[in-house]
Amino acid sequence: MGAMPEEIHHLTHHLKQRSVRDSGMRTYYQGKLSGIPTVIVFSRWGKVAAAATATNLILEYGVREIIFTGVAGALHSDLNIGDVVVGKNLYQHDMDATPLMPRYEIPLLGKQFFETPPARTEAALEAAGRFFKNIKHYVSEAELAKFDIRAPKVVAGDIASGDTFVSAHAHKEHITSGLPGVYCVEMEGAAVAQVCYEFGIPCTIIRTISDAANESAEVDFPRFIETVASRYSEGIIRELYKKI
Repeated sequence: MGAMPEEIHHLTHHLKQRSVRDSGMRTYYQGKLSGIPTVIVFSRWGKVAAAATATNLILEYGVREIIFTGVAGALHSDLNIGDVVVGKNLYQHDMDATPLMPRYEIPLLGKQFFETPPARTEAALEAAGRFFKNIKHYVSEAELAKFDIRAPKVVAGDIASGDTFVSAHAHKEHITSGLPGVYCVEMEGAAVAQVCYEFGIPCTIIRTISDAANESAEVDFPRFIETVASRYSEGIIRELYKKI
């Protein structure tokens, strides 16, 4: 699953025996990637859309694992544009049913976050590391310079998801005040993780840092998605598939 249509575009061209099907206002690309039966789809934005897409993948296509890629805003001070975060624990930062239950706890599940299986986290970390060694095969030096990407790194960290695009420092502080250990913020990952938890299948969330989630961000977002983030998704997934 990709959080942007551009992020799945390059990957779909690598599918062998490809077929295409439209369902529920989404286009599903099915085939084999590195010999592995695979379905690729743009999730659409937000938790509900991502959860609906994940559910359809499981029920209609019988997938046994979901890998989700996309961009995110940095919350941790050590992160820079072009770094990658592999989700460790996935929180829904806008879930608050207090006083009925603790803040962030998902009703009826008794969980405040959803964990990524350690083996999947490690595999994604290694795949991103291999990708960075060959990053210039995917992203031009001009584009790396444009976004001041010099020594990108990959880390495993907690991720917060919510149905708000975080672009104000006050909102960023509100999230980190309750979840001080979270590395980045986005709009889908924890919802996908919840669906996978409820259906008993593993998922991996891989996020490329596109901005600092505040007013100071001056990134050409469409260009970043097209020339950097989409190439990250392609390269990291292809490296990950080599070890599946």
